[in-house]
Amino acid sequence: MDIEIVSDTVCPWCFIGKRRLERALAEADLADVRIGWRPFQLNPDMPDGGMNRREYLKLKFGGDGSGGAMYDAVRAAGESEKIPFDFSAIETQPNTVHSHRLIHFAGTKGKQDAVVEALFKAYFTAGRNIGEIDTLVEVAAEAGLDADETRAYLESDTGTDQVKAEDQLARDIGIQGVPCFIINRKYAVSGAQDPSVLLQIFEQVRQEEESAEA
Repeated sequence: MDIEIVSDTVCPWCFIGKRRLERALAEADLADVRIGWRPFQLNPDMPDGGMNRREYLKLKFGGDGSGGAMYDAVRAAGESEKIPFDFSAIETQPNTVHSHRLIHFAGTKGKQDAVVEALFKAYFTAGRNIGEIDTLVEVAAEAGLDADETRAYLESDTGTDQVKAEDQLARDIGIQGVPCFIINRKYAVSGAQDPSVLLQIFEQVRQEEESAEA
């Protein structure tokens, strides 16, 4: 079974969705699952250097820039998935192109899921600026990638056009928000759904595969 996850590294629901997918997969106990992470930019016009987080929240959501009640549901969902979100620690709203490039690079090394996990934790629980190459190199090393090789990749332009093209492709096929889970390029589940929703799709795919083999 192939599962492609369209997400952004600054999307808290994508972190929650990752946890819920993991729970669904553990319950389904599938024999052969291939997971790939695909880029989407919630803020495609974000300056390369990012911007002050509080100013960003003011511009996008209004209010005093704290996020306020908007984050109540996110925090509650995070607690249910044992994710200790610390939005107050985030000082910079980053441009996410480099973090998506890192995820692509990690995929060539068999470390994609580990890097995605490390990026989510770095940003949402420690407030680290994942728009900065120095931070991304540190995160990559923590996830098991070679720091020097990662830096050389990120300091080049390799993968930039691909990330932007995949982001545009997601929009062209109708994806407007993330996470979006695409299963066997046939079924799409939008949002951080309860594991039971994913389990229903997994069972449908299993039945189809068994019928095809009969």
